Amino acid sequence: MVLVSHSREVADSTADMAKALVGTGNPAPIATAGGVEDGGIGTSATLVRDAVKRVDGGRGVVVLCDMGSAVLTVKALLAETGEGALPENVRIADTPFVEGAVAALVTASTGADADTVISATDDARGYRKL
Repeated sequence: MVLVSHSREVADSTADMAKALVGTGNPAPIATAGGVEDGGIGTSATLVRDAVKRVDGGRGVVVLCDMGSAVLTVKALLAETGEGALPENVRIADTPFVEGAVAALVTASTGADADTVISATDDARGYRKL
């Protein structure tokens, strides 16, 4: 799983919270691509590529984006072909960032496949608080 945010701090703290909520055992692989290379606010295709490489074990990578250009960056990377393109097993989840990250990591940590993880993020999208 990869969390793509405009902010390194938001991506890292969301990953930390999701890992803490997995409970006992080892969480599934999770990486962050927050901000840009110099630590500023933005989205970096290079950081996204690197994060996907760190977690890709061949079973699928689910990517969660916070908003706007994070989504556009990942969609552009998915459209690339040839060397440097993301693996075919990378998918974007249409889900709220924090709720989706928790649902995805908890589900992935059970050994679930990418389809089941995406389904869990769909459930998180519809979760009502009131």
